[in-house]
Amino acid sequence: MDADGGRGEIGAGGFALTETRLWRRWWHAAERAVTTGRWPARLAAGLGASTAVAVERHAIELGQSLGSASQLRIAFASDFHCGPNTPDGLLDTSVRELERIDADLLLLGGDFVSVRPVYMGDLGRRLASIRAPLGRYAVLGNHDHWTDGPAVARMLTDAGIHMLTNRHVELPAPFEHVSVCGLDDHTTGDPDADAAFAGARPVRIVLMHAPSNLLDIGNRTFAVALCGHTHGGQIALPNGRPLKVAHGPLSRQYNAGRFELGDGRVLIVSRGIGCSTIPLRFNAPPAVLSCTVIGRQQPQRRGSQ
Repeated sequence: MDADGGRGEIGAGGFALTETRLWRRWWHAAERAVTTGRWPARLAAGLGASTAVAVERHAIELGQSLGSASQLRIAFASDFHCGPNTPDGLLDTSVRELERIDADLLLLGGDFVSVRPVYMGDLGRRLASIRAPLGRYAVLGNHDHWTDGPAVARMLTDAGIHMLTNRHVELPAPFEHVSVCGLDDHTTGDPDADAAFAGARPVRIVLMHAPSNLLDIGNRTFAVALCGHTHGGQIALPNGRPLKVAHGPLSRQYNAGRFELGDGRVLIVSRGIGCSTIPLRFNAPPAVLSCTVIGRQQPQRRGSQ
């Protein structure tokens, strides 16, 4: 698998895959060398970089019942990129906004760290403070895999966040018809939709890192899929058009926002929170999501009140 994005065929002479991996190693080595002390993030904070985080709210109405309950509240965040390029104030604000959403369920879509896995310790302590009665679940993103996927997953687990890699979890009553299905990253992980969806309940909430995970899902049914990865371009034109598109075959088509995919399937792509490569966002402000899934009411039994 291509460590920098894609399950394409090896190029002429069979060297493209190896060259891409070498380029990624060289890039990470250079980034580690020049970002000691997190000076880019500290410089951005010193220059007054904004720490505001938008809360984008979505309501998804289903033609199916969730179970005994009529609504499920989900908080979603992705792309924290705790590391050299994301100021601490931005991370603190994102956690406060997630706490204010006061959701039933917290879903985290990957890219927790950049460059060094040690940064996960600070982020894990922040995430551990977020209350979610139905649980906190996560999948890894490409930067987590590039940095040290097993270490990041271990620190998430230590913070009380359950890894949902290629598996699903059934929600307890009153959400008897709901499963949350998680997928590994499309380009750098090993996504297995068969394993994630096998035996899942009729109402499926999908947690994934990137829009390109839709290619792994194929024509399987789901209610809503939540992801990040794209940063909305991180630097974009005033109309939101990204100047740089994140790697992955569907990142341009589904850059940010809500997309009705047909057959009752909804994709929501978050711009995420942190910064990658440079400590700057422009016309692509950080955001977390508040999603309310509204189920069809079950008919009341005769004689019940």
